[in-house]
Amino acid sequence: MRVVAGSARGRQLKGPKGPGTRPVMDRVKTALFDILAPDIRDTRFLDLFAGTGAIGIEALSRGATSATFVELGPEPLKLIRENLATTRLAARAEVLRADVFAFLASAPSAARRYDIVYVAPPQYQGMAARAVAQLDTAPLTDPGGLVIAQIHPRERASLDTLATHQLQVYDERRYGSTLLVFYEHVNPTEPTTGQDTLSSLPAQEPSTHAKLTE
Repeated sequence: MRVVAGSARGRQLKGPKGPGTRPVMDRVKTALFDILAPDIRDTRFLDLFAGTGAIGIEALSRGATSATFVELGPEPLKLIRENLATTRLAARAEVLRADVFAFLASAPSAARRYDIVYVAPPQYQGMAARAVAQLDTAPLTDPGGLVIAQIHPRERASLDTLATHQLQVYDERRYGSTLLVFYEHVNPTEPTTGQDTLSSLPAQEPSTHAKLTE
């Protein structure tokens, strides 16, 4: 596992020793940031269920102004701090030990704002849908901001059942056993811009049955 591009390109990141954390594969990370590339510079990035910190670190390496990492487990928190030290990106990072849902409940009153929010919870527990619902009810983004949910394709139905009002799905990309669902924060009183955003994205990679470790 490594940083793919940017100021820390090629730096190796530490991964988990046990099964509790699923680091995203370099292939998926590369595809994600190829999509975000035009917009990642000078953004405020929020990495929820941060795990090893690989996604937020990639954002920092590629020019994000700041990244906040929210994780509850002591072992993942240690990995995040070690990986930030290895990549020399700690000065622009904030590492919080917190339950993600408690953080999402308190963040609006603390006036926290982000441009891109990445949600990658443990699988099959309904956490992605719950987090997206909270981010829709009390957004931490402004109109035009992005929320990206990383799930297993079998969890897609849990997101389909959400009746969101401020977050609109505008794209999804599947890479083996990883599905990325992209939401845009829209202003309900104005026409949505999802189609314009979608037209600027590269064509979707064909689905593959190759198994990926997340």
